[in-house]
Amino acid sequence: PLRSNNNPYASFGATLARDEEQNLWSTPHDVTHTEADDDRVLYNMIVVRNQLDKDSEEWQKLNYDIYTLRQTRKEVRSRWKHILEDLGFQKEADSLLSVTKLSIISDSQNMGKARDILLRLSEETNIFPTSWELSERYLFVVDRLIALDAADEFFKMASTMYPKRPGGERVDDIQKAPQ
Repeated sequence: PLRSNNNPYASFGATLARDEEQNLWSTPHDVTHTEADDDRVLYNMIVVRNQLDKDSEEWQKLNYDIYTLRQTRKEVRSRWKHILEDLGFQKEADSLLSVTKLSIISDSQNMGKARDILLRLSEETNIFPTSWELSERYLFVVDRLIALDAADEFFKMASTMYPKRPGGERVDDIQKAPQ
């Protein structure tokens, strides 16, 4: 019985690799991808790459671009999660950052304020990379923060942790630089 071929976990690694390949937001079984414009861009890049010969230069370039975009998304999400945890939302951080196609804006009157805060975050902090196009996903997160009366505190903490520097560099980039 210990050495049975009926191991339900035998193909787990293959399934995991396949899920990661199709996963756009690095969340297993995320059915919400291709809902927003930035999701469609990544999805289209994956489709084009998969049609190319793996040994080609184009495939390698697309593969690198896909990897870079995913890493950037992970980094941005990590920054948001870190701030949320510092604000006391340790247990709720993942659910606050979880946006699906079923997510709704809690109050349509908050939409303008949420857009303003998100725009200020992109202009006055380095929570997003300089080349980042604002994602609709974070509009929902800011809306949730407004509903929790934590949006202003989030902005203050983001400004402290990721202040805008001349030339677009972050504080932790400056600290990593050789002296």
